[in-house]
Amino acid sequence: MKKIKQLIAVLISLVTITSTVAGCAAGKATDTTGKSSETEQSAKRIVKDQFGTDVELPEKVTKVADLWHANNEIVLLLGGADKLVATTDTVKNMKWFSKVDPGIKDLKAPLSGDNIQTEELVALKPDVVLSSTDAQIEAARNAGLKAVKVFFQNLKDMRETIKITAQVLGPDSEKKADEYLKYFDENINYASEKTKNIQQEKKPKVLHIVDGNNLLKVDGKNTIIDEWINLAGGVNALDQNGNMITVTMEDIVKANPDVIIIGGTSAGKGKESILNSPEWSSVNAVKNNKIYSNPVGAYNWDRYSAEEALQILWAAKTFNPDSFQDLDLVKKTQEFYKEFFNYDLSADDAQRIISGVDPE
Repeated sequence: MKKIKQLIAVLISLVTITSTVAGCAAGKATDTTGKSSETEQSAKRIVKDQFGTDVELPEKVTKVADLWHANNEIVLLLGGADKLVATTDTVKNMKWFSKVDPGIKDLKAPLSGDNIQTEELVALKPDVVLSSTDAQIEAARNAGLKAVKVFFQNLKDMRETIKITAQVLGPDSEKKADEYLKYFDENINYASEKTKNIQQEKKPKVLHIVDGNNLLKVDGKNTIIDEWINLAGGVNALDQNGNMITVTMEDIVKANPDVIIIGGTSAGKGKESILNSPEWSSVNAVKNNKIYSNPVGAYNWDRYSAEEALQILWAAKTFNPDSFQDLDLVKKTQEFYKEFFNYDLSADDAQRIISGVDPE
């Protein structure tokens, strides 16, 4: 009888221990507020930003503040626009961007000039801040936010920025980045194959003007502009290096470009100024009426844009139309917007983008 009582006591003890362990495990998995498990909340991953800094992010990023104008289009390209909680006024004012993604107009733009409005940004509770400037990165981190630096001024760094942004957004975006970069390479190969036999001296000399408001601010060599000019079968008319450099009218007359491209939505104004100015009348591009407005879509095609893949095709056909008679840019633009922006672009709207004109 005594042994039976001892056995019962042991069994009761084992049941108590098992219940306690199970209860502890259940308490760790969830709490009365229904929050996710401690394991899920503590799950982290590392993303290395554009300048090699390791940034620890949540396993799943759902709120993104993108404070670099150009990178917002990359987020759109990668299917992450619904994660944006903050952008910039420049992006909100991009007419085609807001047509493709109307929600962009409702987002906060927590900047005063280039300076972060820290309280406003923190109130949005972003999982990560994307920025191209050291000062903004530092301000975000000082406010206790995770910040990833993204920036590019050439095609190599553009690829890296796309990959980094995709890593921030998650696996679906990483797959989209691979698809885009494959498409980009196909367009480069297509253009290069058709222009590879053009003799150097027969390639058109191209002057790229930043926008129509200042016709002496141009883009020189060793820039992303210079890269797509060369890939499209042209040569930069200028020997100077650098983005957005100021030259003299004498420099332009001496360079004597065969083609002039004007960026931005003020391109039409710039073209009119050139055509009405005696100073420009001796330039070959003016004499032969080869002055073009650069396409402007969700972002300007020519500079820091996900639509750089279309820019190369447009430039190639503009420089060497006889070699690209089979290239239907309207169709290509429609296909791009459907594939990468999930947006059905009409043929008329595609042509407006190619012409650098705002939507109706």
